[in-house]
Amino acid sequence: MTRKFTGNFTQQEAIPQVGIDAAVKVMQHGRLHRYNVAQNEVAEAVLLEQEFAAYVGAQYCLSVASGGYALAAALRAVEMGQGDKVLTNAFTLAPVPGAIANAGGVPVFVEVTENLVMDLDDLQAKIASSGARYLMLSHMRGHIVDMDALMAICDAAGVLVIEDCAHTMGAHWNGVPSGRHGIVGCYSTQTFKHINSGEGGLLITNDAQVMARATMLSGSYMLYESHAAGAPSEAFNDIALDTPNCSGRMDNLRAAILRPQLAALDAQGQKWNARYQRVEAGLQNTTGLRIIPRPKEEDYIASSFQFTLPDWQLDKVHTVQKRCAARGVELKWFGADRPVGFTSRHDSWRYVDAQEMPQTDRVLSGLLDMRLPLTFSLEDCDFLADIIREEVSAVYQAEH
Repeated sequence: MTRKFTGNFTQQEAIPQVGIDAAVKVMQHGRLHRYNVAQNEVAEAVLLEQEFAAYVGAQYCLSVASGGYALAAALRAVEMGQGDKVLTNAFTLAPVPGAIANAGGVPVFVEVTENLVMDLDDLQAKIASSGARYLMLSHMRGHIVDMDALMAICDAAGVLVIEDCAHTMGAHWNGVPSGRHGIVGCYSTQTFKHINSGEGGLLITNDAQVMARATMLSGSYMLYESHAAGAPSEAFNDIALDTPNCSGRMDNLRAAILRPQLAALDAQGQKWNARYQRVEAGLQNTTGLRIIPRPKEEDYIASSFQFTLPDWQLDKVHTVQKRCAARGVELKWFGADRPVGFTSRHDSWRYVDAQEMPQTDRVLSGLLDMRLPLTFSLEDCDFLADIIREEVSAVYQAEH
C-alpha cells in the first residue's frame, strides 16, 4: 500500500503563551491603537520597533499594517515619482509589483538565475536600458543574491535599493542582516512568515528623512515624537506638512503578539533549517531533480523548500505535482499558465506591461515549492523527501 502524508501545510505553531498573555492584557485595557496610551505607558508597537531595530542593527524602525504596505511606503519615502521605473525580480510574488504599482511606479523585471536569485548581468543591462534609479529586490523564497556584488552595481549606477525581506527575516549575507544593505529593508509578519501576527509589516532604515516620510505616510498625524525608534523631531520640519497620511499603522495587539516571537526568532530559525536540511538530504542524488545550492556567504532561515526539474516537459512537471498531491504532499508549481492560490508569475500581472523573460520562464517551468511549517517533525520531513523522490523517480523512469 502506498504511504500517504497527512500533515497540514498551512498549520502554524500556536502563538507563545507569553504573547497570548500580552495580547489579552491589551484587550483588557482596550488601548489597541498605537497612539492611545496611558500616562507613562510605552505602546507595544513602540517596544516592537525598538526591539526589531536592535535585532537587525538599524537606527530606525516603523511597524505597519502589512509587508506590502511597507514596500509601497518605502518607495514613496525615497521620493520615487509617479511613472518612475522600478527594477524588480521577474520571480517574485504579487505584492511586490503590486506595491510598485500602488506607489505609482512602473515595474521593470530582471531575469533570475537557476539558483532563484537576481541575474546580476541582466540587472546591469536593465539599469542601462531602462534608466531606472530604484530597485525593489525580492529575496524570493529566502534565497539571497550576492549582496556585495549587487550593491557595487547599484551604488556605481546611483540606484537606490529597497530590500523585500518577507522571506529572509533573521537571515544574513556575509554577516550583514538581510535588509541592511539597501536604503530600506521591508519585512512581513503575515501568518506564513517567520513571525506571525496574521498580517503586519516592519520597515527599517538608517536615513532619518526616509524614516520621517514613512512615519507620516503610515498615519502618525503629529504624534511622531512618540516613536522611540523613529527619526529625530528635526527630520520632520518640512516633511510633516508635505507628506500625505496613507494610514497603515500596526496596532498594539499585533505588536504584543510579535514581540515574544521576535525574541525567539534565532532559535526558531535553527528549527526551520533542521527541517530544510532533512528534506535536502533526503532528495540528494535524485535523478532528474536539482536542489538549489546555498552559498557559504548566506546564513538563511528556510521556512520553505524549493527544487527544480530542469528542462522537463510541462505536463511531466504537472504530473509530479499531481502524484505528490495524491499522497498528501502540497507542491506549488510556478510554471502553471494561470495563477493558483498564492502562486503567480510575471505574466499573470496584466496591470504590468508584458515583458519577455525567457531565462526566468525556463527556470519557473520546472520550479516546485513546498512549505515547511514548524508543526512538522523531522521525521515528517524525511517522509516528505521519500514521497517526492519516489514520485519524481517514477515519472522520470517512465520517460527514460
